Amino acid sequence: MTAPVSPVRESARHVLARCRELVRPELRNAVGRLHPWVAEMAAYSFGWCEVGGAPATAPGGKGVRQALAVLGAEAAGADGRAGVPAAVAVELVHAFSLLHDDIMDGDATRRRRPAVWQAYGTGPAVLAGDALFALAVGTLAAAPEGAGAVRLLSAALADLVRGQADDLLFATRPWTGPERVTPEEYRAMAEGKTGALLGCAAALGATLGGAPPDTADALDRAGRHLGVAFQLVDDVLGIWGDPAVTGKPVGGDLRERKKTFPVLAALGSPAARRLPALLGSAEYAEEAAALIEAAGGRTAALAEARVHTAAARELLTTAPLAAGAAGELTELLESLVGRAL
Repeated sequence: MTAPVSPVRESARHVLARCRELVRPELRNAVGRLHPWVAEMAAYSFGWCEVGGAPATAPGGKGVRQALAVLGAEAAGADGRAGVPAAVAVELVHAFSLLHDDIMDGDATRRRRPAVWQAYGTGPAVLAGDALFALAVGTLAAAPEGAGAVRLLSAALADLVRGQADDLLFATRPWTGPERVTPEEYRAMAEGKTGALLGCAAALGATLGGAPPDTADALDRAGRHLGVAFQLVDDVLGIWGDPAVTGKPVGGDLRERKKTFPVLAALGSPAARRLPALLGSAEYAEEAAALIEAAGGRTAALAEARVHTAAARELLTTAPLAAGAAGELTELLESLVGRAL
């Protein structure tokens, strides 16, 4: 029997759908300004077409970042349409980052379809990502308060690159010893790689909606906490999640030797002495998952996610935001991190 959808999650779905409907026409218009071949690759990445350009209805992303931008504008007391340029820009940047991430990580699929670099080639996928980035900057620069908005986006992208660089370097470091990755380093990586763009989305929307800098900063910090919490939950689901829901094989993160928070937390326990020898082996993935749980890795990750969720919620509660948008932002937060909490 299918579990009932919680009222908070159902409300968040409506918020995401409402914001997508507001942003989608402008996003399509923006992509349509690209070179036709590059536009096709971009459209493929969004799930709008197949290779060759035939229309498709492939699953796309949830649209979380564009929703944060629209809600950021509404939280500033403006009409949600004021945040649409920010929503388009962050959605383009997110798509650009995914195109390049898939190449860097060697991930052959994205949303149950061949990744763009697999479908079109590595060079074309890099070009498409570069084009999406340039288009995002141009979209923001043309908006009211464009100069300040571009500065916000530039700062977030610098943090995103630092987070991505750390994530790639983590793979070269040992599981144990003085060179091991610490939970503190993981938090900084997750804030940059995942949280920076989420925070930027809300802050950009608020800025275009006329919010003062302090309000935009509070939304940025809330989004960063949300990003860390989201990544922590994703780590838990990457080991113990239902493949039918996550689209990932059971224990996939363990087989790929990813230095996720549950593993890093477990390695600090004497109960996990055998864990390094098990990691990376498909044969022992189930045993490794059980050992990580017994050593407290799952509990530690979920506890850390709750800390960041509470911090984001506190910022949304205390910042001077329009009540309706603040409530929807909180519902979106609860829905995104409530998958495993």
